[in-house]
Amino acid sequence: MLRAVHTAATGMEAMQTNIDNVANNMANVNTTAFKKSSADFQDLYYQTIRAPGTQVSADTVAPTGVQVGVGVKTASVSKDFSQGSVKPTGNKYDMMIQGDGFFSVQKENGDIVYTKDGSMKIDASGRMMTVSGHLLQPPITIPPGTADVFISPTGAVSSKDSQGKETQIGQIELANFTNPAGLSALGNNEFQVSESSGAPIQAQPGTGSMGTILQGNLESSNVNIVSEMVNLIQAQRAYEMNSKVMSAADQMLQISTNVIK
Repeated sequence: MLRAVHTAATGMEAMQTNIDNVANNMANVNTTAFKKSSADFQDLYYQTIRAPGTQVSADTVAPTGVQVGVGVKTASVSKDFSQGSVKPTGNKYDMMIQGDGFFSVQKENGDIVYTKDGSMKIDASGRMMTVSGHLLQPPITIPPGTADVFISPTGAVSSKDSQGKETQIGQIELANFTNPAGLSALGNNEFQVSESSGAPIQAQPGTGSMGTILQGNLESSNVNIVSEMVNLIQAQRAYEMNSKVMSAADQMLQISTNVIK
């Protein structure tokens, strides 16, 4: 009975992690370029009472064993980098990556981090940056007196002055990774390189496996609210069932204790 209590407790803990993850997904359903997460679980070790293939007589062995599992553990919580839907904004500094790739941005401390969020702004010096104030890399500066800005699907940034003269002022580059799911999430829609993600691969949009740039649009969150509601109900029911198992095991333990008395 003590084993059953412990096993049910691991189930409740795992479902709590699952519900926490679903809650975060649902909270970010309207977050630009948010990537949903999913929790993966594995069973814990087994207590072997009788191993499969144990000799039971002179010429026979047991076809199956007696192994009792002791619960579940959270193996991973991984990001799903599938693309969200297109959200037109009409803002000339907004960019969406159609396909694979991340924007590279520089934080205040000089660290380079990566984001799918292309909602860019410009500062007093005309430098393009994220809404968090992190500078786009390579740097792109909009010159004074610019009347309009054009960003091509391949990332070429051009400005047009009041006389209609168009000049290329920069080139956007994207970064990709061998294992994007291995990136470390930092918040602010930003990710950091880890040992699991591999080193960044830099290239111009539209080359190799890199996606292209769609100006005046943003990527919506890839959270499917209906799927998350189903996941929430399943996790809640599993949590309730594990709590009932714990309660039943506790009652059985009380009965056993009373019998011994």
